[in-house]
Amino acid sequence: MADIQQQILRGTLDLLVLKAVSGEPAHGYQIARWIERATDRTLSIEDGSLYPALYRLEEQRLIKPDWRLTEDRRRAKYYALTASGRKRLRDEAASWTMYARAIFNALAAPVPALANQA
Repeated sequence: MADIQQQILRGTLDLLVLKAVSGEPAHGYQIARWIERATDRTLSIEDGSLYPALYRLEEQRLIKPDWRLTEDRRRAKYYALTASGRKRLRDEAASWTMYARAIFNALAAPVPALANQA
């Protein structure tokens, strides 16, 4: 299961990060916790995956950083969605939803006796 989780995560981490900061700016720890809660703890994001994704999205100007104080008065980099990030989120969410629906439909479809169809 961990192997499947990693394969799925590789293709969707950027999308999940964009979604996590779509409401209000958040720092890395908040983003990781949001992903865990939003996926009922199915996905757990390690720092070694999260921070390269944040830097990549920042480099692509899909998120913008801002240094602030956290609730416990520590300096942290908060990330907010940019206009191009919002567009990417919309586009990728639509594509992922279409793809996921297709897979769910295939998994729910009855399987005919394939040997008789040759």
